[in-house]
Amino acid sequence: MHQAKLTLDPTFKVAPVHRRTFGTFVEHLGRCVYTGIHEPDHPSADDDGFRRDVLDLTRELGISTVRYPGGNFVSGYRWEDGIGPVSQRPRRLDLAWHSTETNEVGVDEFVRWCRKASVEPMMALNLGTRGIAEALDLLEYCNHPSGTALSDLRVANGAKEPHGIRMWCLGNEMDGPWQTGHKTAREYGRLAAETARAMRMVDPKLELVACGSSSSHQPTFGAWEATVLEETYDLVDYISCHAYYEEQDGDLGSFLASSVNMDYFIASVVASADHVGARLKSRKKINISFDEWNVWYLSRFQNAEPPADWPVAPPLLEDHYHLADAVAFGGLLISLLRNSDRVTAASLAQLVNVIAPIMTEPGGRAWRQTTFHPFAQASRHAAGDMLRVEPVSPSYETKLYGEVPLVDAVATHAEDGTTLFVVNRSTDGPVSLEIDARALGGARIVEVTTLTDPDVYARNTADDPGRIAPRPNADVEHDPMRILLPPVSWNVIRLG
Repeated sequence: MHQAKLTLDPTFKVAPVHRRTFGTFVEHLGRCVYTGIHEPDHPSADDDGFRRDVLDLTRELGISTVRYPGGNFVSGYRWEDGIGPVSQRPRRLDLAWHSTETNEVGVDEFVRWCRKASVEPMMALNLGTRGIAEALDLLEYCNHPSGTALSDLRVANGAKEPHGIRMWCLGNEMDGPWQTGHKTAREYGRLAAETARAMRMVDPKLELVACGSSSSHQPTFGAWEATVLEETYDLVDYISCHAYYEEQDGDLGSFLASSVNMDYFIASVVASADHVGARLKSRKKINISFDEWNVWYLSRFQNAEPPADWPVAPPLLEDHYHLADAVAFGGLLISLLRNSDRVTAASLAQLVNVIAPIMTEPGGRAWRQTTFHPFAQASRHAAGDMLRVEPVSPSYETKLYGEVPLVDAVATHAEDGTTLFVVNRSTDGPVSLEIDARALGGARIVEVTTLTDPDVYARNTADDPGRIAPRPNADVEHDPMRILLPPVSWNVIRLG
């Protein structure tokens, strides 16, 4: 049997736990909005057409922020199309996802949904086909109290109080040639800087996110961040990261170690940002908004034929996640938490139906995918300070990342207790994990839950929504500080 050990010490603080780490993402893509969060004819729909079953699951998931309305969609979006009487809103071609956008849901509806879900809205701006003037117009519409043309228009549309949106993304994935309005780093950096400068004339306290690389595999990665931040360093608070992972060619070992690449991505972006800061002789630190991340079987989408017509809300990117996906996903969560000193915001892409933890049937049921559970548990239990944890563990060889530890973990420490989030990447047997908690003054294990299954490719479905779910782990060995971690598992260990 594999043996591993880790030590908990409250003096090994990394940073406070940031609630914005538990953000998510709603894009006008596939069925995320329509038959996802919004379906007026659904039996559970409220007076605004929002599905109450999805709202309930959203609250259970424990999300903090929601990035909207894209994503690739935003780079061709006219925000004015989504305000005013719904019957008068124009239908538009969405070039990003080869669909027809009805604009039944726009900024006012989205903010109402956020209020019902008790989450903070995070707005993305179109810097692909539009620019400074349109960004200022949307800011005035959303946040100015009243007394101007656009703020009074918002009031007339039924939103008397300002939306009060604090966090704004200056475009989306502008490094990508797939993006409508794709730009070079210098072109984008200049536009982002001028947009940020103008927005701060309206409200200097806004939190602004510059577009970083959409992948660490991009040929411009690193150089893109440096060039963009040369233009925007004193005007923005965050640089973004986007990353998606999938099992390729049956290489389960590398897939379960995907967080190795996420750690590398974060460290590289931090190095680029700090290099620019040093050159500018600035004491300011640019943080990371990891505002798109998930397991996504992108290769399936890239190999699919686009629809021949322009459908409304077609089923797109509806990955059905299995146990191994959930364990790799849990490893990515551990990476985000481990880097809380610089990753202070993140957005799981996406919330409903589209590579999402929540799935729905049009007119029917909603259920939790396997990835729902690690996110909900981390959001519920991660509090206080993030502690640095360095498990001593056997390693295994991976095709993509070389030698990787079987066990990865992070811990959070608060007045009411300490919580460990642990993944066992082993596919050939359990790991006996010993926890040294002497520095916590006699803390003992009070609860252990484990997400696992004999079949690593088992999934949840509408007919069997509870196949993969956290269950009590009774395998506390004779030593009360030793836990048996099943192979390919996500584990939450609470000490008190």
